[in-house]
Amino acid sequence: MNNKKIVAPLVAVIVLLIAGIAYLGYSLSQEKQVNKDMQELAVLEKQEMENEYQQFADQYSEMKTRINNDSIVAQLTREQQRTQELLEELRKTKAEDAAEITRLKKELATVRAVLRSYVLQIDSLNQLNAELMDENNRVRSELELTNQQNQALASSNMTLSEKVAIASQLNATNIALTPLNKKNKDNKHMKKARSLLVSFNVARNVTAANGTREIFIRVTTPMGDVLNGGGSFTYEERSLAYTMKRTIDYSGEETPVTASWPISETLPGGTYNVSIFADGNMIGSRNFTFEK
Repeated sequence: MNNKKIVAPLVAVIVLLIAGIAYLGYSLSQEKQVNKDMQELAVLEKQEMENEYQQFADQYSEMKTRINNDSIVAQLTREQQRTQELLEELRKTKAEDAAEITRLKKELATVRAVLRSYVLQIDSLNQLNAELMDENNRVRSELELTNQQNQALASSNMTLSEKVAIASQLNATNIALTPLNKKNKDNKHMKKARSLLVSFNVARNVTAANGTREIFIRVTTPMGDVLNGGGSFTYEERSLAYTMKRTIDYSGEETPVTASWPISETLPGGTYNVSIFADGNMIGSRNFTFEK
């Protein structure tokens, strides 16, 4: 009788132990499965990050072929090298190294943001270059037309109105762009320049109408940006920003014009363009190259 009383509780304890062991085993199995799933996800995430880094590095290579600007190409090369270095760091990092993966994920977000800024900048430059190419094509077309008209001037069939229209157009000669230092001395290095001096002559033209003329000067930097003087004018049914404006009293004789533009921040070295406009026409244009 006493043995039965002892056996019954003992059996219950054994059953509970077996149940506990079974539950613990099941829990461990589930935990292992969860850990395995998480590890697989970490591996997949690491692979996706590697793919993104590689895509960004390749995109920098592709962008360098789309732009002809040594300064920007050098910047793109540096960013591409940095992206490649981060990719190599990621490849050497184990998927389970959560801290390092998190750091490289933040770096990836930075690379993505920097790349986006360059994409927007290059698209803007390409659009501006396309506009400049269109403008250059238009200027070449106008020059070809002018040459044809000049040839036709020798023909008796050319009308008087055509002769007057061509002959009366103003022309800017001896265009010069001079960086001046703080002592207003000629300076070849842009980093020391405190102002830009533009000078030119409106050539003698006795057939042009006398009177007041507004002269618009447009200066563009090596990056294609216009040094904006805060105003605009109409040219070919478009509104263009100008750098400086001068009003002259033209009497048909050669008239010198000068204009100064103060520099508020350091300008880069490279090739600058000066274009002169009057009476709705581009009357002169010239490029200048300066050291940094």
